[in-house]
Amino acid sequence: MFCLLLVVYCETVCGNLLIITLVSTTRNLHTPMYFFISQLSVSDILLITDIVPNLLYILLNNGASISFNNCFTQLYLFGVSEIFECFLLTVMSYDRYVAICNPLRYTSIMTSEYCVILVFICWLFGFTLTCSSVITTSKLIFCGPNIIDHFICDILPLIELACSNIFNVQIQIYLLSFLNVFIPTTIIVISYTNIVLAVVKIPSSTGRQKAFSTCSSHLIVVSIFYWTIFSVYIFPTKQISMNKIFSLLYTVFTPLVNPIIYSLRNKDIMRAIQEMFYKRVVW
Repeated sequence: MFCLLLVVYCETVCGNLLIITLVSTTRNLHTPMYFFISQLSVSDILLITDIVPNLLYILLNNGASISFNNCFTQLYLFGVSEIFECFLLTVMSYDRYVAICNPLRYTSIMTSEYCVILVFICWLFGFTLTCSSVITTSKLIFCGPNIIDHFICDILPLIELACSNIFNVQIQIYLLSFLNVFIPTTIIVISYTNIVLAVVKIPSSTGRQKAFSTCSSHLIVVSIFYWTIFSVYIFPTKQISMNKIFSLLYTVFTPLVNPIIYSLRNKDIMRAIQEMFYKRVVW
């Protein structure tokens, strides 16, 4: 497990750094969609770096201790990246909606300044909404068992250790889940419903296939991310081991497959990779 996670961590960081480098240095990739993909890569690096190094230490020592401050720091960074990704995937679905349903006005709507503002709002939501829940949780009294039955300091196994009343924290979790999960999911579903209705009206099969291909990568990423989120937080199983597996999927597996999905299924990124390596070889 240690060797496997170490390889996954290195591949994830390298893959996402490659996406960020390509988007920032390749002129053809200076578009809203690739800007959002690069921000997704930043979030994935933050997420897996927050989780995996400590997990590797736990595997080497067959368990490990973590200080109160470090635990809540991990919880905070974990929440920031997850909430940011929830809203960023929503913004990306809106971007695809504008590109397919309103193509003539796409460049005037999705300007560079507008895209930067949208990403800034996503990061702002991530930092502020996570801060409120972490502060409320940190004010709980932890006087009993101090063993977290998980590989990360996640909020659900953490509040189970509290000796004080956790009602306020649970209410806050439900409210944040509605804001961070249900509202973005609703917007994504509405966006893709309109996209499907618009694509169906395209007369040529080639046009329909091209339109669907621009959304397929994003749809795969959204499906994987929200399936695991719903499995852990909205409809959790009673088996703790299954919740750990689902948590491992969206904290380690999802950041690994995101650059793979966006690169292997995207001709522009594949072309940029080939050009970059060709320049290196020629040099």
